[in-house]
Amino acid sequence: MSAVESSACLFPYECYEPRLADLARRYRAGTPVSHLAFHHFLDPALARALATQFPAHAGEHRVRYRHVNENKASTDGWEDLPPLVAAVVQELNSPRFVAFLRRLTGIPHLMVDPDIEGGGMHQAWAGGFLNVHTDFTVHRRRADWRRRCNLILYLSDDWDPAWGGSLEFWANDMSRSVEILSCALNHAVVFDTPDARHGFPEPLRCPEGRSRKSLQLYYYTVDRAVVVPRPTTYFARPSDSAWRRLLVGMDNGLLRRYSALKRRLGMSDAGVSRLMRWVDRGRSRRG
Repeated sequence: MSAVESSACLFPYECYEPRLADLARRYRAGTPVSHLAFHHFLDPALARALATQFPAHAGEHRVRYRHVNENKASTDGWEDLPPLVAAVVQELNSPRFVAFLRRLTGIPHLMVDPDIEGGGMHQAWAGGFLNVHTDFTVHRRRADWRRRCNLILYLSDDWDPAWGGSLEFWANDMSRSVEILSCALNHAVVFDTPDARHGFPEPLRCPEGRSRKSLQLYYYTVDRAVVVPRPTTYFARPSDSAWRRLLVGMDNGLLRRYSALKRRLGMSDAGVSRLMRWVDRGRSRRG
């Protein structure tokens, strides 16, 4: 095992735990939702090593998201994560790190999703984008698990800001972008969900062969109250045309039906992606 893979190096608790009171104050002061950005989240050598673990092509990921409101890919299955990525995810799901997050966010009883469903490795290439949205509110397979906060670690090595991809937080009335955070290597952000309106809505302008990479984890609390699940919901921006606004709304309607069907049938995005790849291969053979 290399130095960057040793458990002592996976998260620099000694850098953050002594400053937790100040970090928590800054987190609560974040707008338009409570959040905190980190510019040097992990050891630099570890972050660079993680960046090399991402697939070269979208088809190598488990899930391909390609519709009106997004164009990207992801892998959230433990069996498909490279060993180093899996080790870091395990650390970010460890009791010590979750205790750190509870104190940072002020959310008691925060817990991990052992299945990392919807999280894991996310990636977008030239032309990729993710419209401004709010996240799904309830875990697909656990009706009493309410989503409470996200951790996104950016692993876009040698990223030129001119290529786009920065994370944008928008006001609740969608009147303006309130804060823009870089997606450069080893930058990270923790923020409250599910009402944060966020995304990277402009298509990426990176060269072929380069990609926007991130490692994402979602954290939950148990809520025994009956909660009506809300799927990921997208929002048009003031600059969007009337036609674009119509497409965003229509896509939301389709996604609500898709989300309800997934819950009813116990399907996952990965399963649907496998089905669509099988259909596409059949079409190619017939063609």
